[in-house]
Amino acid sequence: MSDRLRDAVAAAGTVVVKVGSSSLTGTHGGLDPARVTALADALAARRLAGSNVVLVSSGAIAAGMVPLGLRRRPRDLATQQAAASVGQGALLAAYNVAFGQHGLTTGQVLLTADDVTRRGHYVNARRTIERLLALGVVPVINENDTVATHEIRFGDNDRLAALVAHLIDASALVLLSDVDALYDAPPSQPGASRIGEVLDQDTLERVDIGGTGSAVGTGGMVTKIEAAQIATAAGVPTVLTSAAQAAAALAGEDVGTIFAPQGHRPSARQLWLRYATSPQGKLIIDDGAVLAVTQRGKSLLPAGIRQVSGHFSAGDAVDLVDESGLVVARGLVNYDAKELPSLLGHNTHELARTLGPAYEREVVHRDHLTVLARRTR
Repeated sequence: MSDRLRDAVAAAGTVVVKVGSSSLTGTHGGLDPARVTALADALAARRLAGSNVVLVSSGAIAAGMVPLGLRRRPRDLATQQAAASVGQGALLAAYNVAFGQHGLTTGQVLLTADDVTRRGHYVNARRTIERLLALGVVPVINENDTVATHEIRFGDNDRLAALVAHLIDASALVLLSDVDALYDAPPSQPGASRIGEVLDQDTLERVDIGGTGSAVGTGGMVTKIEAAQIATAAGVPTVLTSAAQAAAALAGEDVGTIFAPQGHRPSARQLWLRYATSPQGKLIIDDGAVLAVTQRGKSLLPAGIRQVSGHFSAGDAVDLVDESGLVVARGLVNYDAKELPSLLGHNTHELARTLGPAYEREVVHRDHLTVLARRTR
């Protein structure tokens, strides 16, 4: 199985490659030209061999730290945005030089979560990337850190890369970092062994996943595994390895860890809701609502909700939970947490008559909902 999957990566007509900040920067946080050049060499070779290559690159904030005199990655959003503004130009300039040595042109594409989850934005983003590829350009994609808010962030470029792979129907995803593979225990622990392939979720449940990212990055092994799950859920084989092994991974060699595709391609919005959102609360729903949401493709209405838990605002992600405690779905809620208790159990037509037409709406619309579990009883 592993050989077949790696052959598929080697033969992929379109491959998305994600690189983390720590793989591009030196010990003091600034860009390391040698590392940027080595990565560009590997990707250029694949592009010149006939494949489309899309690079999802972290590093803008890290690249802006040195010019701004910052010793550590800033924690507050405003300073992160400022560092990204300064560093984004430096990052793209470095890629322009490195790929230019191979006669290739790069083009910058900055995305927010809306750009791969809202239909209108989704179509525009896909069209732009496809046109760049048709023109022979290597798209360099990053989250638009200069304008993204906490509410609309991917949180890390691992998830962004997985959603981009789905967006453009890529044939493979390669996640590069400072770790060469997934191990069955922290790599620094004696006796830890590399896991060469992950064929299903059962393999991951036996793994002790540690690490929360480097001093200049936001990711870690958890986010990379989540990204692999997003991609493989969309049918995209995924390789996790170090930047130093990029060329070997693209060639289908036995390096890193390869994750096998799982199932069919759901919508980008469903993938985002399932894997890239953090629920801000819970809605406990009755059996009728569970059936309507999970089996009949219906929206969640106030009448089916028994209890509200958490502090959330309209537009936040919430989990829909049955009365036994099983999370059956996740969706974007249309009400603030403080509004909902007085609406529970009521028909939407009744609410419209007593409170006004604005209340004749779903709590979670079916277009903004993904099913996580279907009860067998």
